[in-house]
Formats: sequence, structure tokens, C-alpha cells
Amino acid sequence: MSFDLVLFGGTGDLAWRKLMPALFQAFRHGTLPTGGRIIAVARDDLSDEQYRSLIQSRFDSVDLAKRPSAEEFAQFATLLQYLRMDLSKTEDYQRLAELLNARGADSVVMYVATAPSLFTNVCEQIAAVGLNGPTTRVVLEKPLGHDLQSNQAINDTLRRVLKEEQVFRIDHYLGKPSVQNLFALRFGNALFEPLWRRETIANIQITIAEELGVESRGAFYDQTGALRDMVQNHALQLLCAIGMEPPINSSANAIRDEKLKVLQSLKPWTLESIGQHVIRGQYASGTHQGQAVPGYAQEKGVAPDSTTETFVALRTEILNWRWAGVPFYIRTGKRLAGRDAHIVINFRPVPHPIFKTPIGAANRLVINLQPKDGLELHLMAQGAAQHQTEPALSQVHLNLDFDQRFGAERVGAYERLLLDVIAGRLNLFVRSDEQEEAWRWVEPILQYWKNDPAGPRPYAAGSWGPRAASAMIARDGNCWSEDM
Repeated sequence: MSFDLVLFGGTGDLAWRKLMPALFQAFRHGTLPTGGRIIAVARDDLSDEQYRSLIQSRFDSVDLAKRPSAEEFAQFATLLQYLRMDLSKTEDYQRLAELLNARGADSVVMYVATAPSLFTNVCEQIAAVGLNGPTTRVVLEKPLGHDLQSNQAINDTLRRVLKEEQVFRIDHYLGKPSVQNLFALRFGNALFEPLWRRETIANIQITIAEELGVESRGAFYDQTGALRDMVQNHALQLLCAIGMEPPINSSANAIRDEKLKVLQSLKPWTLESIGQHVIRGQYASGTHQGQAVPGYAQEKGVAPDSTTETFVALRTEILNWRWAGVPFYIRTGKRLAGRDAHIVINFRPVPHPIFKTPIGAANRLVINLQPKDGLELHLMAQGAAQHQTEPALSQVHLNLDFDQRFGAERVGAYERLLLDVIAGRLNLFVRSDEQEEAWRWVEPILQYWKNDPAGPRPYAAGSWGPRAASAMIARDGNCWSEDM
């Protein structure tokens, strides 16, 4: 199957850090379909050879295992072409159309890796020159909009020029191997599904923690914040994967229908519940790996009096028969104590204990997302000593490390998602009604913060966020995973 992949923003950060390495890995693994062509588009005045040299130099910054040898890159570079374009000019899109039509590939993927403000313009211009035919697929990065209204405006534009099945709203967390195995764990095994409900699960925690600050993204991040950047998309998609009902089959719409039901079932916010169950914070100066680091307000591109949140913790519930009364906790932030993304399923304790166990000990399932991928099942077991008058149990865990188990078979998130786009598989992409429902749910929080003079709570860089986040979960008699 021949394909053309047009990469708008071909010289940008996302292109060389994520997309080109992912495409090269697919090429190296032999999974990139033959007959492919990658056309990078940007405003820089470059020849094909100059662009190839630029990408080759950028590969020196990626993980060592993902760097090509000179011979490998020479082979990969034959797929790369460059086209200088001003994305505001229709005549430049006409030149792109001539280039694509001359070859007539079986499918055309338009990956819009530009500033979000250009999304609608690019899609309208694609349509204006007739590049929105049935074989075209358009990939859009987050964030799609700044709030519900702007998101709906983008989706309205997309509906005018493209069909829903042509739009691939990418969320790279859905491409992570551990998230894929979460679906397999739930719907491919008989073991857990009978336990996946309120009668046996006490609470569920989702943590997406980053050690780094905003780095060079200060100006962008100051207009976005953690709620828009992480909660509205990544965290809620993980919550949907945990909370959804079994779909009738593995088709894209069957899966996305069930995720939508979860979003529609999230407990609505009130002014009282936002004040009690949503904590926002902003990192102050502190230390990272023994080095002093500045606070958020001192970062380049950030307003000195910024009230943008770099940390969010919240408590919510899914109001349906399966999950009624089970608290779901979400926590995400920058400049935290570690780089760690995981989901913890905390099971209820046994109804009548006959053994002595550590205080607060109970079964739990940990789904690790980064920096390692895998599953840990924490159980209670009898130790070797048998002389106690009262038998005592201790915690042990079964650990499935996906990197060790599957090794070279592992596929990165962007590699998996790019191959799915080329193949036209929508299972791991977000539908417009899902996205709008997620914005609808976070919108009351955004409005509350806009009218809240208190602003975000400060927390020291290198900590686990504001103490109020621990107090919030402690009101339910629970604690975050690092304190277990």
C-alpha cells in the first residue's frame, strides 16, 4: 500500500523529537508499509538534502538505541522530501496538491504538528485545493481548543471539510504499551473482570508526575496549564480505559461509545465540590537532582505574576451501577519528586481478617506507564517463619516487566499510532463527542479558577505537590501511592 505522509511543522520540536524517530523505528522494524513517502512542510528555505542533513543531526539527540547508523539513515532518507510552504497562502497548498496528485498514493496522511491556532486554517486550505478526498486522513495534536467553545468551533470546521472517520485526534498515552495491556487485561482475561467493580475496589488513583519544569515551553504553557495540558486529555482517557464497560467488539466506534458513556457519567461539579475536591498548585524554587532550580514564575516566557497551575489533584466518581461510591483520584504536575506515571487499583480488604497483616495492607494492582511499562499485583503471603502464635502475613508482589518480557517486540506509542493512521485504524484515537464531553466536564473548574482570587498553592520543586493534595485524599481515609 503506497502512502504519502505530509508533516506540517516538519522542522518543529515535535517532528524531530517524536515523529521522525518513530517513523524511523517503524522503518527499521520493517512495519512501515513499502511505497511510502514523507513530505516535511515548513517555512524554512531548505532543499531535500539540507532537510535530510538537519534530521540526521537531530537524531544525535534521541535515545542511543533509537539512533540509526549512517547506512540505516541513508536508506531512511530516501523517503524524505521537503516542501517550503507558507501555511497562510492558498497557492502554496496548490503546489502541495500538484506534488501529491502527480504520484496518486493509495492514502495521504496530513499530520498537523503546528501551533493549535493554525489547525482550522490548515484544514480549510487542504479542502480548498481538493486534498480532502476519501483517501485523506488528518492527524491533529492536542490541545484542540482552549475551552469547550473553541473546541466545538474547531470540530465544526472539521465537519464542514472532512468526515469524522478522516480525523485522527491523537493522544499518545493511548498508544503506550501499558495502556494497550490494560485493555487486554480487562477484556482478554476472565480473571479480573468479575472483580472490576464497586463491591471489590476501594479506590483508583491515576498519577502522571514529571520531574522537569516547563523548559522552553514557558510561553505556551502559561496560556495552557496542567488542567488543559494533562487532565482534559491524557488523564481522562486513562480514566475511561479503567472505567468503561466491555465493548460489544473491538471496533473503533464500539470502544469509543463506551468511553463516551464514562465521560457522561462523571459526577458533575458544584462550587462546593470544586473548592473541596480540586487542588491546584504552582511550583516554587527548589532542587532537582541536587541542583537548585527556579520557580515557575521565574521561567523564561512566564509572566512574573502568573496564576497558571503546574499541578492539579482532584477527586471524582463515575455515577453508574458498576462504580457508584468509588472515588477516582487524578494527580499530575511538573517539577515533582519523580518522573512516574501509573494507575493504582486499590482493592477492599478482606471482610473478616483471620491473619495479622501490616496496617493498611490490601491487594492492589499497579499499572506502570513510565518510566517503566508493566503490571504489579500486590498480594498477601505467609513468610517462612511458622512459630508465631498468631499467623502473620506480609506483602509480596508479582511483577510483569513488559520490556523484559517482550524485548525487541516492543513498539513505542508514536510508532504504534502512526502505523494505525497509515492503516486507517481509529481505535486509539479520540472522537469529537468524547473530546467535547471532556471539555464540558472541566469547564466549571476553569470558570471557578477564573473567579478565585486565591490562585494556585505554591509547592517546592522536587516535592510531591501542595500538602492540600494529601489532605484531600486523607479525608476519605486514603493516601497517595508513594505513601503506601
